[in-house]
Amino acid sequence: MNEQTARAPDAAAADIPALAIEGLSHSFGKRKALDGASFAIGAGSFTALLGPNGAGKTTLFSLVTRLYNNRVGSIRVFGFEVRTQPSEALARIGAIFQQRTLDLDLTVADNLRYHAALHGMSRRDAKERIRTELGRAGLLERLNDKVRSLSGGQMRRIEIAGALLHRPRLLLLDEPTVGVDIGSRQAILDHVHRLCREDGLGVLWATHLIDEVNPGDDVVVLHQGRVLAHGDSDAVARAADAPNIRAAFTKLTGAAKP
Repeated sequence: MNEQTARAPDAAAADIPALAIEGLSHSFGKRKALDGASFAIGAGSFTALLGPNGAGKTTLFSLVTRLYNNRVGSIRVFGFEVRTQPSEALARIGAIFQQRTLDLDLTVADNLRYHAALHGMSRRDAKERIRTELGRAGLLERLNDKVRSLSGGQMRRIEIAGALLHRPRLLLLDEPTVGVDIGSRQAILDHVHRLCREDGLGVLWATHLIDEVNPGDDVVVLHQGRVLAHGDSDAVARAADAPNIRAAFTKLTGAAKP
């Protein structure tokens, strides 16, 4: 496949969702982790995938990134079907998972050079992109520091920098603030919102924390593997006949107050 063909769906990116999930189901033995989930998010939009622990958020991320193979339903990234066009789809994705992926005994630079090599980037391009993304994360001065000397919030921002090195157009973050203090949580959230605005990234931010949903954010409520609501936070609240998104989430999921 030539470059022109590979990029064809991007030509009308304004009309093509960054991520389109349709009828997605997945089971582990007799336990259904996802049950006909369907939603789409736009390029340049920040979407919170909001659900209690065990809702199916991590399973969904694992299917989108091909850690699991989807057998029921469709996943498209800027028009590319993940199952049948994995190279084209995955090239457009940057992902942050719950489990930390940095080697604590290597420097920040070594960790990011390794990540760049996984994407086949030249050393020259990697050096330029590493400095650019660390600068945007406010961590360029930590380039040669061992990762274990960083705070949890700084490690997360380093991982985000790594996920952006190959210039993806869709950024997936699965509970990225777990184990991070409140101040650092907000800094990470602000950084990702800024990336969304400045780069036109489509962002899917999975969380169980209501206070990580900003007014006006696009919200997908996921519970027991099913999408219960999708829309901006005010619209979800109105549809649930609730005064706000916190009350709507509690009402929709029957979860304890987060």
